[in-house]
Amino acid sequence: MFMKERIKINPWSFGGIINIEVSVSSRNDHALKFVTYTRIHTLHASKTINAPARFVYGWCTDYRENDTKITGSKAKRKILLKTQHRVIYTSTYRSGGKPRSAVNVVTLYPPKAWHLDFVGDDDDEVGDYVLTKLGPQRTRLDMTFTEHYKTHNAPTKAQDLKQIHQVWDKYAAALEKDYTTKRKSH
Repeated sequence: MFMKERIKINPWSFGGIINIEVSVSSRNDHALKFVTYTRIHTLHASKTINAPARFVYGWCTDYRENDTKITGSKAKRKILLKTQHRVIYTSTYRSGGKPRSAVNVVTLYPPKAWHLDFVGDDDDEVGDYVLTKLGPQRTRLDMTFTEHYKTHNAPTKAQDLKQIHQVWDKYAAALEKDYTTKRKSH
């Protein structure tokens, strides 16, 4: 059966609400697409970053299309909406040799928190990020992710945690480098 999926995001229709419409159609009829999760787990990770909380928040929530280069990812990012309290972007990438995509909706809670809702072909994810000031030049980033996988070859909780640490080690190093550069230029 031929299936076609369309995701439509209307970022202008909110008072805090984003409409995401997903329709699935076949040649013969309209069908509802049900999701079966193969693995669900919640992960917690923390990073201590050598920069003030205000700088860390601004750096982490200034979403850009080329952010994937920081981690060496080949994924492509397209920013659809960027406001003071919300960022919506799509991600396209390859997994298992197949093209994949996801929609990311980030809700910002300045000056110390943000929330991620990620809906993708292989998994759905909810993420919460909270900053804690440890001193004038040190900040702790606490992250909690709940992963809902839709594939049978889903990573284990330990594999996901390792991936989170690898990615955030790279982000933290880039952030600290940017902070050091900014301090030297002032």
